Amino acid sequence: MEQLLTRRRFLELAAKGVAASALGSSILSTAGSLAEASVKRKDGKPNILYILNDHQAFYGHGTYGGPRISRPNFERLAAGGVEFTRAYCASPLCGPSRRTMLTGLFPHNHGEIKNDVNHAYDREVYLDILADNGYANYYFGKWHAGPGTAKDHHSQGFSYPSYNNPYTKPEYKDYLKKKNLPDFEVRIERSFMCSKEDAEKARKDNPDAPRAAVPGETYRCHGAWCNPHVTGVMTSPEETHEAIFLANLACEQLKNLASSGSDQPWSMRVDFWGPHAPYFASQRFRDLYDPARIPEYPSFKDDLSGKPELYKSEHNWPLNKGGKIIHPNPLPWSEWQKALSLHYAQISLIDHAGGMILDMLDKLGLADDTLVIWSTDHGDAVACHGGHFDKDGYMPEEMLRIPMAVRWPGKIKPKQKISGLVSNIDLAPTFLDAAEAGFSKPVDGQSLLPLCTGKSKQWRDDIMCETHGHYRNQAGRMVATDRYKYIWNDDDLEELYDLKTDPYEMKNLIKSTEHRDVLKHMRERLAKWQQKSGDNPMSPDSYYQKMKISRVADQLPLKLSRNGKNVSIKLKLGDVPGAK
Repeated sequence: MEQLLTRRRFLELAAKGVAASALGSSILSTAGSLAEASVKRKDGKPNILYILNDHQAFYGHGTYGGPRISRPNFERLAAGGVEFTRAYCASPLCGPSRRTMLTGLFPHNHGEIKNDVNHAYDREVYLDILADNGYANYYFGKWHAGPGTAKDHHSQGFSYPSYNNPYTKPEYKDYLKKKNLPDFEVRIERSFMCSKEDAEKARKDNPDAPRAAVPGETYRCHGAWCNPHVTGVMTSPEETHEAIFLANLACEQLKNLASSGSDQPWSMRVDFWGPHAPYFASQRFRDLYDPARIPEYPSFKDDLSGKPELYKSEHNWPLNKGGKIIHPNPLPWSEWQKALSLHYAQISLIDHAGGMILDMLDKLGLADDTLVIWSTDHGDAVACHGGHFDKDGYMPEEMLRIPMAVRWPGKIKPKQKISGLVSNIDLAPTFLDAAEAGFSKPVDGQSLLPLCTGKSKQWRDDIMCETHGHYRNQAGRMVATDRYKYIWNDDDLEELYDLKTDPYEMKNLIKSTEHRDVLKHMRERLAKWQQKSGDNPMSPDSYYQKMKISRVADQLPLKLSRNGKNVSIKLKLGDVPGAK
């Protein structure tokens, strides 16, 4: 590959999904010789690579007109195997969903029901099982799945507790020094946290605090967490972005593995912090998305009539008054266009970073022996249902639907699109199935491999998701089929939608007399999922009720007892309100 790339040449290569930045080119420059040193194993167990984006706007975005979101590397991975077009998360919140991906369990079973609950790891984790079955584990990126880090689960790499901030870590500083790069920096365009005047006042009141993100000023991520609700364009080189840093760590580790001569199987996770807010991207990716061409999101002007009260929950500035979303939205659509253009740009930048890793697999001759899955922990409510930013305990498709692609050369046929209802409860069982291992006790998910390989023609015809709230405590359960979607909300209005005729969920059919039979049927489906998975959020023994009792409602962060035990519950259909 060329050592120096012109901008025109880069864009030509990027369109084919094979481009790398100048940094990526230097990484790949020695890969050809290393490929000759890589060893092909004879045991049939694949290497396992899991690439995970964080909190990504996926459902609806880039599909209803205007610019299509550029993800050439995700798409080439999908073209080499399976793209799941109806993939859901187990829960629309980082901590619960990330623990699910480690355990194959719904949050009501693994205990990490909200962010930073820090419920003890009292159920099996697939990383530990892989290690017990001869795998070397590597983990680079965000953890946020409960107490400790990936290093507590037989993994080497870059992992720090909770959400954290990669830009403050010594490994990142070493990376900058090695590559002769400046510190990461952006120019802030918009803040959803406070007004410019309030930010300046806070700075005067507490000058020793990390520098606030003020529109029009440059900003560096030096806080304990890197998640301010702001947008901005990078003023430092693209290679200073956390995603490129993590991709570089992963690529260097792949080179070490290829040159080691070892036939030990390995697993690797690369967990990007983005495209979760802050929406930060380089100018060249921002240039892909002209804000003026982004059409108004279909549910942006939703007045939330017929919706549960929980949809009114909003905590970002200037979108709320007293914790409730303002209608009509106080920001004109032209301002949302600018914010979305940077979110889309960051999605494309992270796709590029993931592409660097895929390129390295190819260059090292490792791709044929590696199962690769690329997905997201959950979605993003940005701009939907009245114009939200971030998320809360509501469960529209924008929050629940996720991209998911699987490739395993020689085992999974390429160019498949599967519309079966899958979830990230299925990922850990899939990893272990490929490794010819498994959990010692039943879990809620099931391996995707029979579905991917065509060995199983039968698959589930509905899927459940759950929430225990975010800014507020809120128990909710969702079940979806190929057409309908039902949501039970504790102490709030139920929801029923026809996704075929109403894909953006603008009309709640819960009171429709024409849909009484559908509603009864969907309630029964949910009750069966709850019975099968031992779920009853109203039980005093449930993690949800223990949380409500042990903590003042709506206090964040919430903590649970570390001695909590899983509870086996037998449910009847009547345990779900209205089910018969």
